[in-house]
Amino acid sequence: MPGEYGFIVWIIIGGLAGWIASKFMGTDAQQGLFLNIIVGVIGALLGGFLLKLFGVDIDGAGLIMTFVTALIGACVLLFGLKAISGRR
Repeated sequence: MPGEYGFIVWIIIGGLAGWIASKFMGTDAQQGLFLNIIVGVIGALLGGFLLKLFGVDIDGAGLIMTFVTALIGACVLLFGLKAISGRR
């Protein structure tokens, strides 16, 4: 993903996806901008991996699909972290 759009766009998409995912998952009060970006970028990698497991080809799908992939992955990541830590 970073080669196609550039590193700055990757950070912006990751930050937005991490922030929206934290709103969905109720963890926004615990996260700042930096953690939202980290969650979004890791979520993008996780989301891409999970979608490929289900046979969804996301290569070259554009910015919107990149954002949706990052959002799905970030929500899965936050859900997993909440399950491990036991927070509700």
